[in-house]
Amino acid sequence: MEYSTFGRHVAVDTWGVDFDLLNSAEFLQSHMVEAAEACGATVLSVQAKQFDPQGATVLVLLSESHLSIHTYPERGFAALDCYTCGETVDPQLAIDYMLAVLKPKATYAKKLVRGMGELQVEEPQMKQTELV
Repeated sequence: MEYSTFGRHVAVDTWGVDFDLLNSAEFLQSHMVEAAEACGATVLSVQAKQFDPQGATVLVLLSESHLSIHTYPERGFAALDCYTCGETVDPQLAIDYMLAVLKPKATYAKKLVRGMGELQVEEPQMKQTELV
């Protein structure tokens, strides 16, 4: 069986996020797993680190690649990214889920289309939808 090398990588800088949301690795881990599942990805493992005096990093290893966040609560900043291989899992859905959780005041994002030769850089369609 031949596999496609096609992948999409969405990277987002978020600003103006509540300190407490960014300063809880446990809270972030729970929502990151939900975000991965919401986009149809298969979660293989999760690593989370709570830093002292503040900050957190969460990495969700996916069968399709990864979803990660690195936070700086004292600055209201989080760096989020999701890379997925293949056509069936859309990383944008995981990013949109996390934006709905974090509710940033500002976002700056790029989408890379990978595995097709030269990297293509695109402007992603960001949706900060309400969670039900």
